[in-house]
Amino acid sequence: MYQYIIKRLLLTIPILLGVAFIVFTIMALTPGDPATLILGMEATHDAIAQLNHELGYDRPFFVRFYNYVYNLVFKLDLGKSYRTSAAVSKDVFSKLPVTTLIAFNAMLMASALGIPLGVLSAVKQYSLLDTISTTVALLLAAIPTFWLGMMMMYYFSLVLGLLPSSGIGSLRHYILPMVSLGLPYAAQQLRFTRSSMLETIRQDYIRTARAKGAKERTIIWMHALKNALLPVITVTGINFGGLIGGAVVTETLFSIPGLGSLIINAIRMKDVPVVMGSTILLAAIFYMIMLIVDLLYAFIDPRIKSKYQSKRNKLA
Repeated sequence: MYQYIIKRLLLTIPILLGVAFIVFTIMALTPGDPATLILGMEATHDAIAQLNHELGYDRPFFVRFYNYVYNLVFKLDLGKSYRTSAAVSKDVFSKLPVTTLIAFNAMLMASALGIPLGVLSAVKQYSLLDTISTTVALLLAAIPTFWLGMMMMYYFSLVLGLLPSSGIGSLRHYILPMVSLGLPYAAQQLRFTRSSMLETIRQDYIRTARAKGAKERTIIWMHALKNALLPVITVTGINFGGLIGGAVVTETLFSIPGLGSLIINAIRMKDVPVVMGSTILLAAIFYMIMLIVDLLYAFIDPRIKSKYQSKRNKLA
């Protein structure tokens, strides 16, 4: 198990380097330069050239990429913002808690709604509850997050005046972003849990448990759900990564000063260090989430845990 974790952690290095190269290339291919965007179109050519030289942006592409990777790997330095000259790590880690809180609460809401309703829909297949749940899930899955957020903002903030429409002054400010971000994922969780449960409750060991006289509630929630959760956990982990990425649009819509807003503003100003640092951090978080998902498999399914142990015994 420990060797597997170490191997996966070592794989983080080439993955993050690949992400860094892709993002760095995309930012280099976008038109414009940071000095022009910072100083404005009315600035003189000499002033723009001088600022680009100070920022190191006038150097060749591979030289700039090598310097960035060298500082990142050997100095753990994400660089300084072109626009504010502040350390990127300070800006990124100050915004990360807001984005993580929104994404985590949205994931909890999506799981709390989607998994139980998915189980009930599978158990009561073709019933009125199943029909209503799957229909609503299909509608929510088809609705874009930004449109849902705009409608909720209009109704709950402007019409009813119940919730604030922007900012992060209190916990009430997180409700609309969390719900608008989490409802489409709750619909996806419902559909995936339903499909997984329908496949599980048709297995032979479920029929055997019923034949032995076990209670239906025990069969569903203790035996069937435990095995049906394996693919659901995978989807939950992927969704959490998607929720962190989806917070970019949500934070912009609700004017929340999180990591998403930081990335959007940095892209507009072509602030390459900020975009690179934010993207690499998001990629690292997503990779660690997937590693945690793989480790959870071993605790839920003894068969997977035995495979890890057998590999360790062979290596010993």
